[in-house]
This record gives sequence, structure tokens and C-alpha cells, in this order.
Amino acid sequence: MPITQRPDLFRVGLPLVPLTDMIRYPGSGSGQTWIPEYGSAAVPSQFAALFAYSPYHHVQPGAAYPSVLALSADSDDRVDPMHARKFVAALQSASSGGPVLLSTQRNAGHRGADAIKRWVEDEADAYAFTLSEMGVP
Repeated sequence: MPITQRPDLFRVGLPLVPLTDMIRYPGSGSGQTWIPEYGSAAVPSQFAALFAYSPYHHVQPGAAYPSVLALSADSDDRVDPMHARKFVAALQSASSGGPVLLSTQRNAGHRGADAIKRWVEDEADAYAFTLSEMGVP
């Protein structure tokens, strides 16, 4: 995730149902089915590759991370919401930058509820957060 790789390049991050713990991802949601694509932390060479880009494992204390609004869903069966929760908690604890917030849709799956009203509200929140953090009135 670019905001942990190069936080200096961004003012705002909007992780959308993010997969952030690349070491433990097989233990939740659909994680087991992704091993052929991503690899397994049980294989030493694959562990090294997974760890090298695992956003959760690269949160550094005191870093000036961009403002973040992570978007998740409490009933996501693809990417367990624990990824967003853990990542936001780590950023909140470590960051010396802007606010780090989590918005979790209730009774929603991967990428939210089917209701267009809820989708519009989420998009409006993301735009409002982004524009506010960029200083746009």
C-alpha cells in the first residue's frame, strides 16, 4: 500500500476494504483461496516477499502518514474487516500526521451494501474527507 511505502507522496489515503496483513491473510475470510495468487507465509521465500509489501507490517512509529479514511464492511466474507481495523489501529498509534479514521458499513459485504443510498453516502463521505484534508472549502 503506497501510504506505508511512501507516505511523503500523499496527503490523503482511502483504503477500500483493504487487505493489509499479508502474513495472516489465509486465516480469515476467503484468504485460503488466495494462496496460489499471493503465496504462503509458511514458505520461507514467499514469506519474505509477502512481508516486504505487507502494509500492516510496515507501519513505522512516528512517521507522518497521510490522513486516512479506511472503508470496510462488517460482513465482508472476502476481506475480513479485521484487516482495516488492525491497520487503522496501527496507523492511529504510530502516525504523527493527519487523522486516521475507519468507516465500517453495517450488514454489508465486500464493497458495501447494495442500497444505492448507502453507496452515495459513502462516496460523499470519502469526497468530503478528501477535500477537507486537502484544504478545499
